[in-house]
Amino acid sequence: MQGRKNYTEKLFTSFQLSSRVPKENLYRKLRETLDLSFLYKDTKELYGKTGNPSIDPVVFFKLLLTGYLENITSDRKLVEHCSMRMDVLYFLGFDIDEELPWHSTISRTRQLYPASLFETLFNKVFTLCVNSGMVSGHTQAVDSAHIKANASMESVVLKHPLPP
Repeated sequence: MQGRKNYTEKLFTSFQLSSRVPKENLYRKLRETLDLSFLYKDTKELYGKTGNPSIDPVVFFKLLLTGYLENITSDRKLVEHCSMRMDVLYFLGFDIDEELPWHSTISRTRQLYPASLFETLFNKVFTLCVNSGMVSGHTQAVDSAHIKANASMESVVLKHPLPP
C-alpha cells in the first residue's frame, strides 16, 4: 500500500537541538573545542554602559566564522543560511525557535570595531580553529576596503599561488 505523509504543525513540541547534531559535525566540534571567552575582555571598551544590549561578541565572531567557512559574503544571506541549519544554530548557541540578529545589526557591529582590532581578533579566532585541527588554514583573505566593486560575484574565480 502506498504511504502518504501528512504534515500538521504542532503548537508544542519537545525538541533538543543538541540531540539532532551528529557527534562528528564540524560545528559541534567547533562549539566543544573553541573557547572564545577572551572576546569579552578584548572588546569591552567598544561598548557603552547604557542602552539596549548588543550582539554578544562571541555570537558575532561565530557568525563571521560561519560566513567564512561557508563562503557567504552577504550578512543577509548569512543570517538566512544560519537560521536554516540546526548545526550552525547549535554552534551559535541559539535554539531552534530563537530569532538570529538582524543582518543590519551584524553590519553595524562590524563597523563598531576598528579595522586593526577586527582583523586581530578574527585572526585570533581563526588561529584557534587551525590549531584545533578544525580548519586547514591554507587560504585566508581579509577585505576591509570600502569601494564600489565593478565585478559580479558569479565571475570571481579562486586562484591558488604557483608552487615555488
